[in-house]
Amino acid sequence: MSIPIELPPDDRESSPYTGYTRAHWEAVADGLLGAAWRWATPGGALLDLPGRPSRSGVRSDGLEGYARTFLAAGFRVAGAGGKDPHGWLERYATGLASGTRTPGRNDTESWPLILDHHVQGQPMVESASVALGLSLTRPWLWDRLDGDVQDRAETWLRGAVTHTPAPNNWYLFPFMVASFLESAGRGDAATARARERALDLMETWYRGDGWYADGDGRAFDHYNGWALHLYPLLHAHLTGDTALSQRFGPRLREHLEGFSLLFGADGAPIHFGRSLTYRFAASAAVGMGAVTGHTPLPPGTSRRLISGNLRYFLDRGAVTDEGLLSLGWHGPHTATLQTYSGPASPYWASKAFVALLAAEDDPLWTATEEAAPSDGPDRVLALPAPGLLVQSTRADGIVRLHNHGSDHVRPHEGESAAEDDPLYGRQAYSTHTGPTSRANVADNHLSVEVGGVASVRRRIHPLGAGQGDGWGWAASWHRPVFLSGPPMVPGLRVESVTVARGHHELRIHRVTGAPHGARVTLTGWATRALRSELTGVHGWAGADQVRAPEGTAYEPWVRMPRLSAEVQGTAVLVALAALGADAGDDAEAPPLAAAVAEVTWLDGELRVRWADGPQTVVSFDPLRVRTV
Repeated sequence: MSIPIELPPDDRESSPYTGYTRAHWEAVADGLLGAAWRWATPGGALLDLPGRPSRSGVRSDGLEGYARTFLAAGFRVAGAGGKDPHGWLERYATGLASGTRTPGRNDTESWPLILDHHVQGQPMVESASVALGLSLTRPWLWDRLDGDVQDRAETWLRGAVTHTPAPNNWYLFPFMVASFLESAGRGDAATARARERALDLMETWYRGDGWYADGDGRAFDHYNGWALHLYPLLHAHLTGDTALSQRFGPRLREHLEGFSLLFGADGAPIHFGRSLTYRFAASAAVGMGAVTGHTPLPPGTSRRLISGNLRYFLDRGAVTDEGLLSLGWHGPHTATLQTYSGPASPYWASKAFVALLAAEDDPLWTATEEAAPSDGPDRVLALPAPGLLVQSTRADGIVRLHNHGSDHVRPHEGESAAEDDPLYGRQAYSTHTGPTSRANVADNHLSVEVGGVASVRRRIHPLGAGQGDGWGWAASWHRPVFLSGPPMVPGLRVESVTVARGHHELRIHRVTGAPHGARVTLTGWATRALRSELTGVHGWAGADQVRAPEGTAYEPWVRMPRLSAEVQGTAVLVALAALGADAGDDAEAPPLAAAVAEVTWLDGELRVRWADGPQTVVSFDPLRVRTV
């Protein structure tokens, strides 16, 4: 698919996997910036991109357009040592002067004030991008501004330092503002407090395995890479703070050990968590690792990942005919969005251009591309801290993420089925399929139906994760909650175990406390383009196919396999699932059930004997998973 950005020819000698070089990255940055600036106000303070407004309103959206594209310009110019052939920085300097002249006024140019997150919070998000853009380009932009413009900009930015962020990664926005103000000689006790507060919270959110929770709950998602790892290390890199780099750098290295496997062979990231319209920002952590040296990856592998991720979206319609990033995934896709998503929101993808901070003679750009982790042999990786299990298969390049630890329920919230979130609540996600919408039957979901009302999974309680030679497991439990009728059923509980082995997924569920007349269903992967199989091997009674007419971010119309059974009291149900190969290969593929030779459930212990010999043994109370 062609894109409305002029790119150099592919270089398959240097980049045999993607064809992309540093010149391609610079061309994409310039192309996106040029298209976005066509929608600027006369004074350049707001970029009012076309599209549906966010909940914050069109003025905030216009600031978002300025701030997020400034990120791309900042990385582009700083990475070129100040060379600015397109004059981007002159535009941003003019816009800064216009936007800060009378903040809060309802005129053509004025920026909205930064207030508390629950009052008028979105400008605080954008202040971090403005501050980072100014930090990156300080010798060529900030240092050349008139003193009164600098003073006005400081006054506006200080709104981030003096107001309350949302209780998650937002605390890093005043952190970045404080970082810039201090680097510009305008720090004080307030900026110091903002930095210290954010760094203290980061310690409470770090859970191990290189993963942070996005706040006090258990939300583990792409915000790890494009916010929680990125901002502290960018601050350390730009200010020369070696102590902070030594503190946060090893965590990024450990994060990339696992996260680098979460890109398919085609460059796709896992479609999981919120703000997915940021698209190739998913590779920001990989680029940050290469720039700072805090990475386990060879330079050629890092470039393979970031360029594969960038090209994946460019080749699939992420850029409109007008050269703008659309609100969606490949192209426009409403179910991918949140209420805070506005026309300029996708430009947080600019964070991927952090890779341009590596000079043109850096090994990131000069080394020959090497294989990505998903290009290699089949792998299963357990991440106990976030409660995730990663499964990749070389034959089809698909990476699957089995979720037994990440939800989007805040600590103070109840488990309301009305807040069901398909981007967190499903038990499996992949690089090639997306969750179905809330309006359709849920994919990769075990539902308990009581009185004809189906349950959803909200708060996820991890029970452990581990791996062996060529296999791995993760487990969790949840309390089924219901949208209508009683919000919960007393004593009802579901324990779930996923065992990944090759391309097989053994899905084990123990339902306890099921009332008379309850019914359980389990769905598989939602797709038509790929083979999606789900077969019951213990406890399931019925099987059928269900449709999701609203489709997913990958396909406009999908279907999925479904199993069902009547349950009462305690029931153990075991199924085998698989995703992969073209749908047309079904006739040639062996039956999925043939992978399992025997299943026995006796005295609280489940034994699954695989057709090729090994046995997977699962014990409950306490949970234990092993292979014998």
